[in-house]
Amino acid sequence: MANVFHWVKIRMFCYATEDEEKLHEVMKNISGTEDFHAEMSDGHHGNSMVILSSEMKNNGECKKLFKRLGKDTVSRITDELDKRIDDDCTFYLRLDKQAAVSERYETAHHGDVISVTCKIVAHPARKEIAVKNMKKFLDEISGSV
Repeated sequence: MANVFHWVKIRMFCYATEDEEKLHEVMKNISGTEDFHAEMSDGHHGNSMVILSSEMKNNGECKKLFKRLGKDTVSRITDELDKRIDDDCTFYLRLDKQAAVSERYETAHHGDVISVTCKIVAHPARKEIAVKNMKKFLDEISGSV
């Protein structure tokens, strides 16, 4: 299969009230690597937090990421592709951070999430081509999960 992604970025906030070691483990599990960044920052109310982030450019690693999501989540994402890809061919996914602690990857519509953003390869760069490429990729993932 040809490259589907230019890059995939994963980002998660670890608030002062959360177990940072657990969330490091979550980031390692979802990204498939221990090679991610942890940056200290201040929250909205002045409390400290850590921003965990990872970037992938290897399409093989990106494929493994989507396989880790599981068949149900991949199916849900496939059904929502038109809403998840913008006119710049960028795909957006929010995963429930608390479920991910238990290694369950579920889509989320609230704020406590793992954010996955992907720049999809599309020539020419048009949303409908990006949707088609991502659908083909996810269909292949579904068959092998």
